[in-house]
Amino acid sequence: MKQKINHFRRDQKGAGAMEFALAAPVLFTMIVGISQMGTLFFANAGLSHAVSEGARIAANFPTPADDVIKAAILDKRFGLVEENIVGEPTIVPGTDTATSMPFLDISLSYEVPLNFIFFTGPEVTLTETRRVFRQIETPAPVDEDDEDEDEGE
Repeated sequence: MKQKINHFRRDQKGAGAMEFALAAPVLFTMIVGISQMGTLFFANAGLSHAVSEGARIAANFPTPADDVIKAAILDKRFGLVEENIVGEPTIVPGTDTATSMPFLDISLSYEVPLNFIFFTGPEVTLTETRRVFRQIETPAPVDEDDEDEDEGE
């Protein structure tokens, strides 16, 4: 019996297959995890691009209507599946307390489903927000010297 145990300890047949069987699940899990991280980064880039394009349109003078800004956001989304967009883009006007300048907060949310090989993970919600300061239309300044000249005539 002791000889059989010693022979079994020295036998190296199948050791590579055993090591692969132990390491393969870890390697496959890492590869799938890396691909899902790539999916998240791609979705974040598309979301950021779409909201940035909406902010660029909103920065024009005079400020376009909200529907025009929302249409620009939805037209410029790349890599985003329409069914995964949460609601619609939101545009919230406000005024900066420090400078009294009007602004628009533009935001959009997107849910990224995590699909692993044997199961589906929870959805990750990404949200992108941009603040755009708007120009205010001010009347042309009146030169007081011009008024004095008009009164003298």
